[in-house]
Amino acid sequence: RATPTATPTPQPRPLQVGVIVGSTREGRRGRAVADWFVKAVADRSDLVVDLLDLADFELPVHYGGSTPDLIRFRERLAAAEAFVVVTPEYNHSYPASLKHAIDMAHEQWRRKVVGFVSYGGVSGGLRAVEHLRGVFAELHVHGLRDSVSFHGPWNGFDAADQPSHPDSAAQAVAVLADELAWWGHALRTARAADVTESGRW
Repeated sequence: RATPTATPTPQPRPLQVGVIVGSTREGRRGRAVADWFVKAVADRSDLVVDLLDLADFELPVHYGGSTPDLIRFRERLAAAEAFVVVTPEYNHSYPASLKHAIDMAHEQWRRKVVGFVSYGGVSGGLRAVEHLRGVFAELHVHGLRDSVSFHGPWNGFDAADQPSHPDSAAQAVAVLADELAWWGHALRTARAADVTESGRW
């Protein structure tokens, strides 16, 4: 008699990841770093990236105001199931433009996961990342332990906007992306269960 064939396990739909460029300064390296990261994960079937460059949004100066760009920004955050924040380190912390953008949303962040790609000087932006962890914890966002960081002159990138140490950079991205996918899918399932069981979402 014929041997029954196993039913293939359906693959979950790709995770929607918002990659946020945190610096808006003239001459910044952040967009080059973000573009590199997006290309580095482009072959993954489990992630779909939406690049949110804060320089492309005119957010209101005063909290409580509303602009079409703020509405658009919040909508794209809401659509994302996970985030990667690309941040420099300015004076031992992250830029004001990034803090302002984070504060302009609330529920759109909640119960999702965030990873970090940082750059800058001898610390590679890691001091900025440590400050961001506390901010996102307050918003009920799970911050990943593993991150990607670039150190040294021109923040670890060469004149062609490629990492000075491509192998170690690629390895760090792979670890970050794997953890982002695991937590992102787990939290997606948890949020869906919360809708079904309690109606709080």
